[in-house]
Amino acid sequence: MIQIPGGRRTDQQPPMAIPLWHFVLALGFLVVGVGGGTVLAVTTLPGLSGLAHLHVLLVGWIAVTIMGAMTQFVPVWSGVTIHSRRLALAQLWLVTVGVAGSATVMLAGALQWLPAAGALMMAGIWTFVYNVGRTLALARPYDFTERHFALALASFGLVAPFGFLLSVDFTIPVFDPLGATRLEVQLTHATIALFGALLAPVVGALFQLAQMFTQTEPDRLNESLLTIEHVCFPAGVVMLALGRGLAIESLARVGAVALLVGLAAFAVVITRLLVGSTVDRSPMIVRYWVVVASVLTWVALAAPTWWANPISYDTLFGHPDSRWLLIFGGFGFVILGSLYHIVPFIIWIERYSGRLGFEQVPTIDDLYDDRLERADFWAMLVGFGGLSAGPLVGFPTVAVTASSAIATLGVVVFVANMVLTIHRHGRGGLTGVLTSALEPNEEAPTASRNDLETSPDR
Repeated sequence: MIQIPGGRRTDQQPPMAIPLWHFVLALGFLVVGVGGGTVLAVTTLPGLSGLAHLHVLLVGWIAVTIMGAMTQFVPVWSGVTIHSRRLALAQLWLVTVGVAGSATVMLAGALQWLPAAGALMMAGIWTFVYNVGRTLALARPYDFTERHFALALASFGLVAPFGFLLSVDFTIPVFDPLGATRLEVQLTHATIALFGALLAPVVGALFQLAQMFTQTEPDRLNESLLTIEHVCFPAGVVMLALGRGLAIESLARVGAVALLVGLAAFAVVITRLLVGSTVDRSPMIVRYWVVVASVLTWVALAAPTWWANPISYDTLFGHPDSRWLLIFGGFGFVILGSLYHIVPFIIWIERYSGRLGFEQVPTIDDLYDDRLERADFWAMLVGFGGLSAGPLVGFPTVAVTASSAIATLGVVVFVANMVLTIHRHGRGGLTGVLTSALEPNEEAPTASRNDLETSPDR
């Protein structure tokens, strides 16, 4: 069984059911998003279906997963107590209702109600930023992961009001009196969301997770590459967002180059960790290989595109046809691979850790069905591969539709595996585990890192 790094404290996190609720609801959005993509491949839906689809995937699936992961990961990694358990649960329901409401309103074309849904989403995101921000503020000095988490929180805090104003602007002009255009605000909003709020925490967590799952440590070359990433990536996000918001092409171009250089350096680090792996195949490692291949391909496609025109809406995601390569390959396989450890780990800590040394207990990898794991991996690899490559190489519509259907099947198998893991091994089954988050809890006192016995390797 892969161990959590020495000195990390698992007793500082919120109740296990709170992050699990995030993951379960996020997976629900994933099923809806991938299934909706299959429908969009064969027919046209009413309203702003494309925008609704994108928000279900980016906010409902990826952002909610990140919120749950950071709510659990920050206390464990940083050795500090979560600021508020009640706020950790409130953030989930506010964002979930906000995303579901926004998507429904967009499909229905009733845009006058969009600000109400947007306000709920903004309230949930700001609750998350406040709660995890208060928790992270107690961790000093920040390491690589914590600095990226701090960048993510700042980005979440900025992206929420931009999104709310954009929802209002559909019916009431907001930006003309401010001397800005809707396109400029859209580009700024999307850049901060995609690369600051979503990509930064993925980078921060993936570095630690890759070390843990491969049982390798970065060497001198990796440390040098991480220094490049640490300088280039955050600066690139800021400059690209400012350049797009102010319509300054030269500034956006410099930011794009810095972001791509930093991300490429990081991808090389993860590749070298995977090459040096000293453990057998695992669901995490095989999916991380897909991630680095996707990220390096996306960087290669984005570089000439952003150099030519970094401030166009068509180049928002880099190469115009590389959107799904980044979303599914860059984000998706990190999340899906990591959940194969995180969900069973949460269940194992709650159900079996207290029995260790007194009776025979299963390992983390024993909790999920490895046959379903392999099945969903290959289905998603084929399906998402077809969706990502289709626009780039000009697949016929029937091939793209088939790829979407295969990807949907893989997602359903993955979700079934996770749900069965919780149901079979959680206390009281799936219902018992999830309802435990709704039970009243006394707020835990906050603790500083100096109060905890963290290992000297930090």
